[in-house]
Amino acid sequence: MENRKLAVLIDADNAQASLTAELLAEVAKYGTAIVKRAYGDWTTTQLKSWKEVLHKHAIHPIQQFAYTSGKNSTDSALIIDAMDLLYTGNFDGFCLVSSDSDFTRLATRLREGGLTVIGIGEKSKTPRPFIAACDKFVFTEILRPEKAQEPTTVNDKPKARTTRQSKSKPAVTREIHPLQAMFTSAIDAVARESGWAELSAVGSYIAKNDPSFDPRNYGHSRLSQMVKKLDFLSVQEQRNGSKLHSEIRIKDGEAAEPAPAAAATAVVHAPPENPPPAAAPRKKRSPRKKTEPAGKAG
Repeated sequence: MENRKLAVLIDADNAQASLTAELLAEVAKYGTAIVKRAYGDWTTTQLKSWKEVLHKHAIHPIQQFAYTSGKNSTDSALIIDAMDLLYTGNFDGFCLVSSDSDFTRLATRLREGGLTVIGIGEKSKTPRPFIAACDKFVFTEILRPEKAQEPTTVNDKPKARTTRQSKSKPAVTREIHPLQAMFTSAIDAVARESGWAELSAVGSYIAKNDPSFDPRNYGHSRLSQMVKKLDFLSVQEQRNGSKLHSEIRIKDGEAAEPAPAAAATAVVHAPPENPPPAAAPRKKRSPRKKTEPAGKAG
């Protein structure tokens, strides 16, 4: 990955100071943070927790007074600075740290300028339009090392529900994995004629359609580890020196729905349309009359 020059702009009113170290470590995966600024009214006690980490991580605080009670002026200051930095032409991307929907248009404008936009915010508070406006969106829940992840892990296989139709042959209906539809559409879009698709191409396709998709949301650090736990996928790997090449495909029969059991047995046990005629009953023979011998006649 190329070393992008990033501007990290933090909405201190809508971000958590306790995750600053993890946040900057996440940003480092996408490039180098040339500018690190945090916006808020630092005269209030609400941002006291931020003051302890600003100098530690070399984050420049930007003071913005609240001109009117109940109104947040931080958003305007952050947006103005973002546009000024955009026009300098010195940056390859922006990292917007906030869960506020007011930055949706800013993210869209930065992308229109040809820059990469990475969003970081809380999953429960960030609106979907802001997530969709970013190239990549990271939920802060996965940055907390001390907490177990709440989302369902891919290790849990979907349970099968059994509906009893008869005592001898119960019908089994299998539930579809919640990720199966997403992977199926991605594989169909980038697969070769054989049905196999490169894992990197599948990951890129999913990320473009859902910026918030991250294997860490499902308990795995890498996509290659995640797909091995999905029972509806087949995985094959080939090593070329130190590089591992992975491909995936949907297992045969996963997309097809099973035929009803009753329909399969109905043809076997159905009576013939034209049954053969019944055999005619046999006639009873009349008993023979006994004849007297000729010499005994009187």
